[in-house]
Amino acid sequence: MRTDPTDVPGTTGNGETRVSVCLASYRGGRYIREQLESILAQLGPDDELVIVDDASPDDTVEQIRTFHDVRIRLIEAAVNQGYVRSFEQAALASKGQYILLADQDDVWVPGRLDLMLGALQTSRVVASNFDVLGGGPRPNIPRLRGEDSRRHASNILGILVGYRAYYGCGMGFRRDMLSVFTPVPRYVNESHDLWLAICGNLAGSMRHLDGSTLLRRIHDDNATPRSWRSLPVILRARIMLLRCIGQAWRRLHRPS
Repeated sequence: MRTDPTDVPGTTGNGETRVSVCLASYRGGRYIREQLESILAQLGPDDELVIVDDASPDDTVEQIRTFHDVRIRLIEAAVNQGYVRSFEQAALASKGQYILLADQDDVWVPGRLDLMLGALQTSRVVASNFDVLGGGPRPNIPRLRGEDSRRHASNILGILVGYRAYYGCGMGFRRDMLSVFTPVPRYVNESHDLWLAICGNLAGSMRHLDGSTLLRRIHDDNATPRSWRSLPVILRARIMLLRCIGQAWRRLHRPS
């Protein structure tokens, strides 16, 4: 494991890093070890796992440091900045041609990496489904369907209404989308995944995977809320998403 973000990780034969998995950790000491094991088992020698720890007050960093793996790059935030900024920092520090997002408390299903990379050969953004770790009910939102991948206007509408299951833990993108995804607008303090989905759909290059590529751990500390929100909170979120649509459109159509 390396703690200097400027260290050069294992590379492909042409000097390029293949995959960067970007993970934001915070108070993840109870679960992060199982997640890291599932990710590292699928990464090759030319891949990296970039972790930004958001000033965790527990033993999260100590758990990460038990992995003596040169593919891990640990960046420790001096002060708590929120998970959106941590994901942004990890993405900007990444070197891979393909960037996958990961939560600290899930478990990757064997074969996930190959499925995600396969989709990214023809699309700039990919989103997959998930199952619940240990069984149990999924969030009350329809699963993504591959047949909807190119229905970009419908997907945008689904984001606004709240019935498109875009979760960051199941998403990835090609490096040529990094300049669209970042900098994440400062008013986006949550739902970086919906921001990425908006970027991918407005770019006309989104792929949905029908299958589940990870097991998601549902618990009280999940960043995604488990219960319905109040009407004022919902309205503020919809205004934020409308602003995101406008911002993504401008970035995708700015002069090169």
